[in-house]
Amino acid sequence: MSNKIKRSEVKTFLNTTPLTTATYKLLGDGVTSGKIDMGPKTTEETYIHQDNASISVDSYAPTMKIEQTAKNGDDVFEFVDALRKARAVLGDAETDIVNVWLYETATLGEYPAEKQNVSIQIDEFGGDGGEPTKINYTINYVGDPVLGTFNPTTKVFTPNP
Repeated sequence: MSNKIKRSEVKTFLNTTPLTTATYKLLGDGVTSGKIDMGPKTTEETYIHQDNASISVDSYAPTMKIEQTAKNGDDVFEFVDALRKARAVLGDAETDIVNVWLYETATLGEYPAEKQNVSIQIDEFGGDGGEPTKINYTINYVGDPVLGTFNPTTKVFTPNP
């Protein structure tokens, strides 16, 4: 019998100090949904001797759209809000994340993970009267991931050899 994997077993840690030694903070407080859109890039061709198309996956352009309730004191919100206030672009909008697969087997407290350079795009800020303020942003993946392990307690990423 197979077991379902809960969303809480897939964690994303955001580096909130990209210009110094990495400080990974859990992306989660105020966030109710976080889906990684893999953004597949495909080529579709119908060959002259066939009636049906062939589709190949050429690459991926992953993104993760986030809607987060604004909360003072939350390190991730404060980092992203600082990007919003600065209207950060290019390298100033870049950091990295670590996606951790807690549903897989850990070795000495370290779980399989991937470290990914990202660019954060601010989409919306504010909200309706009488409602909590929201910040909507997109985490755009940049380049290829680095596979390794991550210890959620020490917040240290170790790349695979």
